[in-house]
Amino acid sequence: MTLPGFFEGTEMPDPGWWEALWPDPERVIRDVGIAPGMTVVDLCSGDGWFTLQLSKIGRAVIAIDIDGKLLETARVRLAESGRTNCVFIEANAYDLAKVVRDRVDYVFLANAFHGVLDKPRLAGAVHDVLKPGGLFAVVNWHARPREETIVLGEPRGPAKELRITPEETIAVVQSSGLAFQRQIEVPSYHYAAVFERRSTSPAAKEG
Repeated sequence: MTLPGFFEGTEMPDPGWWEALWPDPERVIRDVGIAPGMTVVDLCSGDGWFTLQLSKIGRAVIAIDIDGKLLETARVRLAESGRTNCVFIEANAYDLAKVVRDRVDYVFLANAFHGVLDKPRLAGAVHDVLKPGGLFAVVNWHARPREETIVLGEPRGPAKELRITPEETIAVVQSSGLAFQRQIEVPSYHYAAVFERRSTSPAAKEG
């Protein structure tokens, strides 16, 4: 049973699973356009597998997760690596705009969007914390049966009915006012959809 506030099908895997699935997390981060000098939110950051790499590239990182125990694991992971440019916030992802006071350059979300019940609401919260020109990356499992996504010899990832196609992801995020920028393949079983907060709305441009 999914606990209140937790997204369905986003439980943390066994030790070693992230490393097998994402052997080069830095490449994923760079491929979606995260660059030096950026302030980045790692939304639904979990145990910090991507947070650590974000802290090595970005100027500042804000790691947000609803699970305090996972945040503590992430905190230890970064401390052991000597990283001091990350703050950790225990909060519901929907409350992103309430806990991040200053607008940021980038929001990164991996392996969680499939479990979000109110996807437009979350995309709207992301929109509200981005600077004009800021970017949002959604890294999702491809909509394939679990039997086709094998990690460490076993079917892995969320149930097939939770997985959404790139087209579905693009449509729901664009409904928040964010503009689709590009799609990237993330080996072996994921894609990343990248969106931008435009400085003016389409309606304003037309006027």
